[in-house]
Amino acid sequence: MDIMNIIGIAAGTLTTASFVPQVIKIWKTKSSKDVSLGMFFVLAAGVGLWVAYGLMAGALPIILANSVTFLLAAAIIALKIKYR
Repeated sequence: MDIMNIIGIAAGTLTTASFVPQVIKIWKTKSSKDVSLGMFFVLAAGVGLWVAYGLMAGALPIILANSVTFLLAAAIIALKIKYR
């Protein structure tokens, strides 16, 4: 694996991991009142497009990071709707 892919995977891991504390907080507190549903819909759409781009470009770091980010954003959306 070359340095460019290593940096891409590291960057994707860190930015994707930044959503995990939000998912955990909503899950534990059963509250999502301070989370913007609109923002997460836009984010999910954007990372969905990044996944499509990554697939077309054959860019594994983009595919992996954005696929996981999409799942986390979808989880936050689902929890937001559940705990309104």
